[in-house]
Amino acid sequence: MDNVSVVRIFTLTGLNETMDHRTAIFSLTLVYYCVVLFLNISLIGIIVLDENLHEPMYVLLCCVCINAVYGTAGFYPKLLIDLLSFSQEISYKWCLFQIFVLYSYGSCELSILAVMAYDRYLAICRPLHYHTLMTRRRLSQLVSFSWLTPFCIVSINILATTRLELCRFTIKRLFCVNWIIVQLACPNSNTLLNNIVSYVSILIYVSHGFFIVWTYMHLVRKCAISKENRVKFMQTCVPHLISLTTFLTVIVFDLMYIRFGSTEISQSLQNFIAIEFLVFPPMINPLIYGFKLTKIRNRILSLIYVTTH
Repeated sequence: MDNVSVVRIFTLTGLNETMDHRTAIFSLTLVYYCVVLFLNISLIGIIVLDENLHEPMYVLLCCVCINAVYGTAGFYPKLLIDLLSFSQEISYKWCLFQIFVLYSYGSCELSILAVMAYDRYLAICRPLHYHTLMTRRRLSQLVSFSWLTPFCIVSINILATTRLELCRFTIKRLFCVNWIIVQLACPNSNTLLNNIVSYVSILIYVSHGFFIVWTYMHLVRKCAISKENRVKFMQTCVPHLISLTTFLTVIVFDLMYIRFGSTEISQSLQNFIAIEFLVFPPMINPLIYGFKLTKIRNRILSLIYVTTH
Protein backbone atom coordinates (compact mmCIF):
# COMPACT_ATOMS: atom_id res chain seq x y z
CA MET A 1 0.00 0.00 0.00
CA ASP A 2 3.02 2.31 -0.22
CA ASN A 3 1.86 3.77 -3.51
CA VAL A 4 -1.64 4.63 -2.31
CA SER A 5 -2.67 8.21 -3.13
CA VAL A 6 0.78 9.11 -4.42
CA VAL A 7 0.08 8.29 -8.06
CA ARG A 8 0.90 11.52 -9.85
CA ILE A 9 1.97 10.22 -13.26
CA PHE A 10 -0.11 7.95 -15.48
CA THR A 11 1.29 5.86 -18.33
CA LEU A 12 -0.83 5.76 -21.50
CA THR A 13 -0.37 2.45 -23.31
CA GLY A 14 -2.69 3.01 -26.27
CA LEU A 15 0.20 3.56 -28.68
CA ASN A 16 2.23 0.49 -27.74
CA GLU A 17 1.22 -1.53 -30.83
CA THR A 18 1.62 1.32 -33.30
CA MET A 19 4.97 2.86 -32.34
CA ASP A 20 6.67 1.21 -35.34
CA HIS A 21 4.53 3.39 -37.60
CA ARG A 22 4.51 6.52 -35.48
CA THR A 23 6.05 8.78 -38.16
CA ALA A 24 3.29 7.99 -40.65
CA ILE A 25 0.60 8.21 -37.95
CA PHE A 26 2.03 11.54 -36.75
CA SER A 27 1.93 12.98 -40.28
CA LEU A 28 -1.62 11.82 -40.97
CA THR A 29 -2.84 13.01 -37.56
CA LEU A 30 -1.24 16.42 -37.99
CA VAL A 31 -2.79 16.90 -41.45
CA TYR A 32 -6.20 15.72 -40.23
CA TYR A 33 -6.12 18.00 -37.19
CA CYS A 34 -5.15 20.99 -39.36
CA VAL A 35 -8.04 20.26 -41.74
CA VAL A 36 -10.48 19.99 -38.82
CA LEU A 37 -9.25 23.33 -37.45
CA PHE A 38 -9.40 24.99 -40.88
CA LEU A 39 -12.96 23.83 -41.62
CA ASN A 40 -14.40 24.73 -38.22
CA ILE A 41 -12.58 28.05 -37.81
CA SER A 42 -13.55 29.02 -41.37
CA LEU A 43 -17.21 28.35 -40.66
CA ILE A 44 -16.98 30.28 -37.37
CA GLY A 45 -15.42 33.23 -39.21
CA ILE A 46 -18.06 33.20 -41.96
CA ILE A 47 -20.92 33.22 -39.45
CA VAL A 48 -19.37 35.85 -37.16
CA LEU A 49 -18.44 38.26 -39.96
CA ASP A 50 -21.66 37.99 -42.01
CA GLU A 51 -24.54 39.83 -40.31
CA ASN A 52 -27.04 37.99 -42.53
CA LEU A 53 -26.06 34.79 -40.71
CA HIS A 54 -26.73 36.19 -37.22
CA GLU A 55 -29.82 34.01 -36.88
CA PRO A 56 -30.44 31.37 -34.17
CA MET A 57 -29.77 28.38 -36.44
CA TYR A 58 -26.40 29.76 -37.59
CA VAL A 59 -25.43 30.96 -34.12
CA LEU A 60 -26.00 27.42 -32.84
CA LEU A 61 -23.98 26.02 -35.75
CA CYS A 62 -21.19 28.41 -34.75
CA CYS A 63 -21.39 26.94 -31.23
CA VAL A 64 -21.03 23.44 -32.67
CA CYS A 65 -17.87 24.48 -34.52
CA ILE A 66 -16.43 26.27 -31.47
CA ASN A 67 -17.08 23.14 -29.45
CA ALA A 68 -15.29 21.04 -32.07
CA VAL A 69 -12.21 23.28 -31.85
CA TYR A 70 -12.37 23.10 -28.05
CA GLY A 71 -12.78 19.32 -27.89
CA THR A 72 -10.13 18.42 -30.44
CA ALA A 73 -7.66 20.75 -28.69
CA GLY A 74 -7.97 18.49 -25.66
CA PHE A 75 -6.84 15.42 -27.61
CA TYR A 76 -4.82 15.97 -30.79
CA PRO A 77 -1.93 18.12 -29.44
CA LYS A 78 -1.28 15.58 -26.66
CA LEU A 79 -1.49 12.69 -29.14
CA LEU A 80 1.00 14.40 -31.48
CA ILE A 81 3.42 14.96 -28.57
CA ASP A 82 3.07 11.30 -27.54
CA LEU A 83 3.82 10.14 -31.08
CA LEU A 84 7.13 12.01 -30.90
CA SER A 85 7.98 10.68 -27.44
CA PHE A 86 9.41 7.33 -26.39
CA SER A 87 7.26 7.28 -23.25
CA GLN A 88 3.62 8.32 -23.18
CA GLU A 89 2.94 9.82 -19.77
CA ILE A 90 0.56 12.40 -18.34
CA SER A 91 0.42 13.95 -14.88
CA TYR A 92 -2.55 13.36 -12.60
CA LYS A 93 -3.69 17.01 -12.84
CA TRP A 94 -3.37 17.15 -16.63
CA CYS A 95 -5.19 13.84 -16.87
CA LEU A 96 -8.15 15.27 -14.94
CA PHE A 97 -8.02 18.40 -17.09
CA GLN A 98 -8.10 16.31 -20.27
CA ILE A 99 -11.08 14.39 -18.90
CA PHE A 100 -12.84 17.69 -18.21
CA VAL A 101 -12.24 18.97 -21.76
CA LEU A 102 -13.19 15.76 -23.58
CA TYR A 103 -16.23 14.95 -21.44
CA SER A 104 -17.53 18.53 -21.52
CA TYR A 105 -16.99 18.56 -25.31
CA GLY A 106 -19.17 15.48 -25.72
CA SER A 107 -21.82 16.75 -23.31
CA CYS A 108 -21.90 20.22 -24.89
CA GLU A 109 -22.28 18.67 -28.33
CA LEU A 110 -25.42 16.81 -27.31
CA SER A 111 -26.82 19.85 -25.49
CA ILE A 112 -26.29 22.09 -28.52
CA LEU A 113 -27.87 19.49 -30.80
CA ALA A 114 -30.89 19.40 -28.47
CA VAL A 115 -31.20 23.20 -28.63
CA MET A 116 -30.89 23.03 -32.44
CA ALA A 117 -33.74 20.49 -32.52
CA TYR A 118 -35.87 22.87 -30.41
CA ASP A 119 -35.04 25.74 -32.78
CA ARG A 120 -36.11 23.68 -35.83
CA TYR A 121 -39.29 22.65 -34.01
CA LEU A 122 -40.23 26.28 -33.42
CA ALA A 123 -39.29 27.34 -36.96
CA ILE A 124 -41.36 24.63 -38.68
CA CYS A 125 -44.13 23.73 -36.22
CA ARG A 126 -44.76 27.21 -34.78
CA PRO A 127 -43.55 29.65 -37.46
CA LEU A 128 -45.91 32.48 -36.45
CA HIS A 129 -44.51 32.49 -32.91
CA TYR A 130 -40.90 31.75 -33.84
CA HIS A 131 -39.48 35.27 -33.49
CA THR A 132 -41.50 35.84 -30.31
CA LEU A 133 -40.24 32.66 -28.68
CA MET A 134 -36.69 32.55 -30.06
CA THR A 135 -35.56 36.01 -29.04
CA ARG A 136 -31.90 37.00 -28.61
CA ARG A 137 -32.32 36.73 -24.87
CA ARG A 138 -33.84 33.24 -25.13
CA LEU A 139 -31.09 32.19 -27.52
CA SER A 140 -28.43 33.47 -25.11
CA GLN A 141 -30.06 31.52 -22.28
CA LEU A 142 -30.16 28.32 -24.32
CA VAL A 143 -26.54 28.69 -25.45
CA SER A 144 -25.48 29.33 -21.84
CA PHE A 145 -27.42 26.25 -20.76
CA SER A 146 -25.75 24.09 -23.42
CA TRP A 147 -22.30 25.12 -22.16
CA LEU A 148 -22.63 25.68 -18.41
CA THR A 149 -24.71 22.61 -17.57
CA PRO A 150 -22.16 20.14 -19.05
CA PHE A 151 -19.31 22.00 -17.31
CA CYS A 152 -21.08 21.60 -13.95
CA ILE A 153 -21.97 17.93 -14.51
CA VAL A 154 -18.45 16.99 -15.63
CA SER A 155 -16.92 18.92 -12.72
CA ILE A 156 -19.03 16.91 -10.25
CA ASN A 157 -17.86 13.66 -11.90
CA ILE A 158 -14.22 14.73 -11.62
CA LEU A 159 -14.58 15.84 -8.01
CA ALA A 160 -16.03 12.42 -7.19
CA THR A 161 -12.97 10.84 -8.81
CA THR A 162 -10.41 12.99 -6.94
CA ARG A 163 -11.52 11.51 -3.60
CA LEU A 164 -10.42 8.01 -4.62
CA GLU A 165 -7.16 6.40 -3.48
CA LEU A 166 -5.30 5.06 -6.52
CA CYS A 167 -3.10 1.96 -6.50
CA ARG A 168 -2.39 1.62 -10.22
CA PHE A 169 -1.15 4.06 -12.84
CA THR A 170 -1.56 2.45 -16.28
CA ILE A 171 -4.32 3.70 -18.62
CA LYS A 172 -4.84 1.43 -21.61
CA ARG A 173 -6.04 4.26 -23.82
CA LEU A 174 -4.74 7.09 -25.96
CA PHE A 175 -6.21 9.58 -23.51
CA CYS A 176 -7.54 9.76 -19.98
CA VAL A 177 -10.98 8.30 -19.26
CA ASN A 178 -12.79 8.95 -16.00
CA TRP A 179 -14.25 5.44 -15.67
CA ILE A 180 -10.81 3.86 -16.19
CA ILE A 181 -9.33 6.01 -13.42
CA VAL A 182 -12.15 4.85 -11.15
CA GLN A 183 -11.14 1.27 -11.98
CA LEU A 184 -7.56 2.10 -10.94
CA ALA A 185 -8.74 2.82 -7.40
CA CYS A 186 -7.52 0.67 -4.52
CA PRO A 187 -9.72 -2.31 -3.58
CA ASN A 188 -10.83 -0.63 -0.35
CA SER A 189 -11.99 2.55 -2.14
CA ASN A 190 -15.70 3.31 -2.14
CA THR A 191 -16.77 3.96 -5.76
CA LEU A 192 -20.51 4.03 -5.06
CA LEU A 193 -20.65 7.82 -5.38
CA ASN A 194 -18.84 7.63 -8.74
CA ASN A 195 -21.37 5.10 -10.02
CA ILE A 196 -24.32 7.21 -8.86
CA VAL A 197 -22.95 10.42 -10.40
CA SER A 198 -22.06 8.60 -13.61
CA TYR A 199 -25.50 7.06 -14.07
CA VAL A 200 -27.29 10.32 -13.17
CA SER A 201 -25.19 12.09 -15.82
CA ILE A 202 -26.09 9.44 -18.38
CA LEU A 203 -29.79 9.78 -17.51
CA ILE A 204 -29.63 13.55 -17.97
CA TYR A 205 -28.26 13.16 -21.48
CA VAL A 206 -30.58 10.29 -22.31
CA SER A 207 -33.38 12.76 -21.52
CA HIS A 208 -31.79 15.11 -24.08
CA GLY A 209 -32.12 12.27 -26.59
CA PHE A 210 -35.79 11.71 -25.75
CA PHE A 211 -36.43 15.45 -26.13
CA ILE A 212 -34.84 15.40 -29.60
CA VAL A 213 -36.99 12.39 -30.58
CA TRP A 214 -40.08 14.26 -29.34
CA THR A 215 -39.25 17.33 -31.46
CA TYR A 216 -38.69 15.24 -34.58
CA MET A 217 -41.96 13.37 -34.09
CA HIS A 218 -43.71 16.75 -34.32
CA LEU A 219 -41.50 17.88 -37.21
CA VAL A 220 -42.23 14.78 -39.30
CA ARG A 221 -45.96 15.03 -38.59
CA LYS A 222 -45.96 18.72 -39.61
CA CYS A 223 -43.90 18.16 -42.75
CA ALA A 224 -46.11 15.29 -43.90
CA ILE A 225 -48.99 17.70 -44.61
CA SER A 226 -47.07 20.58 -46.18
CA LYS A 227 -44.76 20.65 -49.18
CA GLU A 228 -43.24 23.95 -48.05
CA ASN A 229 -42.37 22.45 -44.66
CA ARG A 230 -40.89 19.38 -46.36
CA VAL A 231 -38.53 21.61 -48.33
CA LYS A 232 -37.55 23.48 -45.16
CA PHE A 233 -37.06 20.15 -43.37
CA MET A 234 -34.74 18.85 -46.11
CA GLN A 235 -32.66 22.04 -46.10
CA THR A 236 -32.24 22.59 -42.36
CA CYS A 237 -33.17 19.41 -40.49
CA VAL A 238 -31.35 16.81 -42.58
CA PRO A 239 -27.89 18.24 -41.71
CA HIS A 240 -28.92 18.27 -38.06
CA LEU A 241 -30.09 14.66 -38.28
CA ILE A 242 -26.81 13.59 -39.89
CA SER A 243 -24.80 15.36 -37.15
CA LEU A 244 -26.99 13.90 -34.44
CA THR A 245 -26.90 10.36 -35.83
CA THR A 246 -23.12 10.47 -36.30
CA PHE A 247 -22.48 11.79 -32.81
CA LEU A 248 -24.90 9.49 -30.99
CA THR A 249 -23.65 6.42 -32.85
CA VAL A 250 -19.99 6.97 -31.93
CA ILE A 251 -20.76 8.02 -28.33
CA VAL A 252 -23.09 5.10 -27.58
CA PHE A 253 -20.62 2.69 -29.19
CA ASP A 254 -17.77 4.06 -27.06
CA LEU A 255 -19.81 4.04 -23.82
CA MET A 256 -20.93 0.46 -24.41
CA TYR A 257 -17.36 -0.60 -25.13
CA ILE A 258 -15.98 1.09 -21.98
CA ARG A 259 -18.53 -0.68 -19.78
CA PHE A 260 -18.98 -4.03 -21.50
CA GLY A 261 -16.34 -4.32 -24.25
CA SER A 262 -13.92 -7.22 -24.66
CA THR A 263 -10.20 -6.76 -24.02
CA GLU A 264 -9.38 -9.46 -26.57
CA ILE A 265 -9.69 -7.21 -29.63
CA SER A 266 -6.57 -5.55 -31.00
CA GLN A 267 -5.24 -2.33 -29.48
CA SER A 268 -5.61 -0.54 -32.83
CA LEU A 269 -9.33 -1.34 -33.00
CA GLN A 270 -9.74 -0.30 -29.36
CA ASN A 271 -8.09 3.03 -30.20
CA PHE A 272 -10.35 3.58 -33.21
CA ILE A 273 -13.47 2.91 -31.14
CA ALA A 274 -12.23 5.29 -28.43
CA ILE A 275 -11.47 8.27 -30.71
CA GLU A 276 -14.43 8.05 -33.10
CA PHE A 277 -16.21 10.94 -31.38
CA LEU A 278 -13.10 13.09 -31.91
CA VAL A 279 -12.62 12.03 -35.53
CA PHE A 280 -15.98 12.02 -37.32
CA PRO A 281 -18.21 14.79 -35.84
CA PRO A 282 -15.57 17.58 -35.97
CA MET A 283 -14.94 16.82 -39.66
CA ILE A 284 -18.46 15.91 -40.82
CA ASN A 285 -20.37 18.79 -39.21
CA PRO A 286 -18.73 21.73 -41.04
CA LEU A 287 -18.80 19.80 -44.34
CA ILE A 288 -22.47 18.84 -44.06
CA TYR A 289 -23.67 22.26 -42.93
CA GLY A 290 -21.36 24.07 -45.32
CA PHE A 291 -22.70 22.24 -48.36
CA LYS A 292 -26.33 21.83 -47.29
CA LEU A 293 -27.33 25.19 -45.81
CA THR A 294 -27.99 27.55 -48.72
CA LYS A 295 -26.85 30.80 -47.09
CA ILE A 296 -23.54 29.35 -45.92
CA ARG A 297 -22.94 27.57 -49.23
CA ASN A 298 -23.58 30.78 -51.16
CA ARG A 299 -21.30 32.72 -48.84
CA ILE A 300 -18.50 30.17 -49.31
CA LEU A 301 -18.92 30.21 -53.09
CA SER A 302 -18.83 34.02 -53.14
CA LEU A 303 -15.61 34.02 -51.11
CA ILE A 304 -14.08 31.46 -53.47
CA TYR A 305 -15.10 33.58 -56.46
CA VAL A 306 -13.61 36.75 -54.94
CA THR A 307 -10.29 35.06 -54.13
CA THR A 308 -9.93 33.50 -57.59
CA HIS A 309 -10.78 36.61 -59.62
